[in-house]
Formats: sequence, C-alpha cells, structure tokens
Amino acid sequence: MSTFNRKRPAQRCPAALAAERLRIGLEHCGVSADVHEGHGVALVSVWTDLLVWTDGRAYRWWTGKTSAKTGRRLYRVYSADNPITVAHCVAQRYKELLKASYRYGGVAERTS
Repeated sequence: MSTFNRKRPAQRCPAALAAERLRIGLEHCGVSADVHEGHGVALVSVWTDLLVWTDGRAYRWWTGKTSAKTGRRLYRVYSADNPITVAHCVAQRYKELLKASYRYGGVAERTS
C-alpha cells in the first residue's frame, strides 16, 4: 500500500479495501503487489502488463489476449466478494508473464 495513504479501515473506500484484500491474497500466493487508491477506484500493481483495478464490486485485468473480431483487449472480471480465488487467478497470470519474460530475455541474450 502507498505509504502516504495509511488511513484506518473505516476511513477507506470500498475499492481500497477490496484492493488490500487482493494484495494480501496475492502475498499468500507468493506474489508481491502494491496498492494505489484514489477517486473511488484502487489499483493493484503486480507486474508489467498486470494491473488489477477495482471499484470495490469487481476486479478487472487484461488477459494478455485481444479479440479476433475487434482487436480490442480482452479482460477478466471477477466479483470482489472472493479475493482469494481472484488472487489465485492473478497469480497464474503473473506466472505466465514471468515465464514469457524469461523466454524473451533468453532470446535477447542470444541475439546480442
């Protein structure tokens, strides 16, 4: 959580509380994340191209895929009432991105 925004739980908006619950769930999955809140939404920053945002009712993040029809990004959406399940899903996406970054780094090293 941002160090400049340490409010007591009763003073925090529903989005910030939901983001903090997700951050704790991710921590239990072995994934570090930061929470940033403001203007009624909160963001959970996990990794490059993995930013989860919430309004307190749902969590949303990019799946890494785009629609074949429209070319638009496809997002995963889960209810905010089960942050543990969401943490496992986000942790899985994190592992996919981490694996891809190692593959990419390995290719870059060979071409250098």
